[in-house]
Amino acid sequence: MNKIKLIFLTLVISFSFSLNVNSKPVPASFADLAEKLMPSVVNISTTTTVVTNTNPFPFQFPPGSPFEDMFKEFGTPQERRSAALGSGFIIDEKGIVITNYHVIQNAEDILVRVNGDEEYEAKIIGKDPLSDIAVLQIQEAKEKFIPVNFGNSDKSRIGDWVIAIGNPFGLGGTVTSGIISARNRSIGLARYEDFIQTDASINQGNSGGPLFNMDGDVVGVNTAILSQGGSIGIGFAIPSNSAVKVINQLIEFGETKRGWLGVRIQQVTKEIAEAEQLGEPRGALVSSVSDGSPSDKGGVKAGDIILEFDGKKINEMKELPMIVAQTKVGKIVNVK
Repeated sequence: MNKIKLIFLTLVISFSFSLNVNSKPVPASFADLAEKLMPSVVNISTTTTVVTNTNPFPFQFPPGSPFEDMFKEFGTPQERRSAALGSGFIIDEKGIVITNYHVIQNAEDILVRVNGDEEYEAKIIGKDPLSDIAVLQIQEAKEKFIPVNFGNSDKSRIGDWVIAIGNPFGLGGTVTSGIISARNRSIGLARYEDFIQTDASINQGNSGGPLFNMDGDVVGVNTAILSQGGSIGIGFAIPSNSAVKVINQLIEFGETKRGWLGVRIQQVTKEIAEAEQLGEPRGALVSSVSDGSPSDKGGVKAGDIILEFDGKKINEMKELPMIVAQTKVGKIVNVK
């Protein structure tokens, strides 16, 4: 039986078309948009040194076997260079590039290719594994680059058209189109998830690329696909509004600072909702409160159900950590 697995992919560009009466008509071609945006999308290649210990014996010990560690010293450490490919996009004329953290994770050398042939070394300005975002700076470039702008991902709707531009399988600038299939997806990939789902064709090597709307603005950073081995039209992108908050902190501080509530939470079940007369399951049930935490000082108790945080309704438990993390550190908020 084929196993369905999540695969990291390269960044793709997506453009959103709305089909309601007040929106722009669907264009006959994406050519003008693609031509305008292609110079801002880059290919990223990284190299890493991997050290392996060769087994001198013609057999393999089972995992956990006491002989496994005993005979390790007889092996010969060998170094090999491992290469990886991904995508990214330029947000500043001086060469600031956005990509996924997993694209540059453990990278010793990073090369950014612009316009298909111009290659530059890049260094990491900041990275955030929890949101899978990284910011790079192109080095020793005399030219001015063509940046793209971020759009408001909160305005993107299910059914909007999008286009993706990226580096699938190392083929270079590749354009695909599709629609936004769903919003607020959580797939267990990172701690903070609120993915946009799209059916624009994206594959391995697309990770870190932009998802554009029809105005040519970035509404998402393509991150993963659900796949049995190739693109089946289920891709996931980090919404631009979430990405921008992380990116701004990485550029300014080199790291991220997130709001912290200090509680453990769990899902509100139908039975709990009925017992608390909520009408329907909603909110986040507090199972414990850390001593001295903001919640402890604010009077939150185990057994409370958080229904609203800083004016934002909590419909599902998973929404609370995202909202808290995106709240400015030190801000005083009302909790219902």
